[in-house]
Amino acid sequence: MQPLAWPDCRNARDLGGLPATAGQLRTGRLIRSDNLDQLAPAGLTAVHAAGISRFVDLRSAWECETFRSPYADDPRLMNVPLWDPGDPDVSELGLFEQYRILLDDFAERVAAAVVAIADAPPGCVVVSCHAGKDRTGVVVALTLDLIGVPRELVAADYGASGAAGETIVRLLDHVRAQYGGTAAYLLNSGASSEQLGGLVGRLTG
Repeated sequence: MQPLAWPDCRNARDLGGLPATAGQLRTGRLIRSDNLDQLAPAGLTAVHAAGISRFVDLRSAWECETFRSPYADDPRLMNVPLWDPGDPDVSELGLFEQYRILLDDFAERVAAAVVAIADAPPGCVVVSCHAGKDRTGVVVALTLDLIGVPRELVAADYGASGAAGETIVRLLDHVRAQYGGTAAYLLNSGASSEQLGGLVGRLTG
């Protein structure tokens, strides 16, 4: 994991270097970030140099309109909202319970976000939300777990965004107990085996 100098984003890092079952996650394949509307001119230059093939924006339509991404009109941007304004308000619940509800009740949305990474054109994929912690944290944790990154390193990556790593480990334990693991969860939620295999290949091959 390497923090990126993307002024004025505060939570951008390349996940390259993490060990995985199929081999080390390659640098320049997967980046997680907070809201890209914060990018200053120097940040835009840095993003341009990163060779991005897809921006996976997990924010709601309201957030996208209110905090407009500089890539809003760029065909590389794909908006995959994980929460909808019409969903029940879970903001008063603890983080684990919020994440559990997201995974259990809106599994197709979560799988669509992971598939958006898998199906991206060759190049680097950026996954972002508002703070780059919760929605991005869930999608990235599932992606890392899928390719076989050790749990303690998934927790360390999640914790680097300012939350307790035990929360994401507890969530992955829930996925394993309830669905038989991340791969089974994603396959049951709309992803194909070809897409999941392709995701492993694009990140480690």
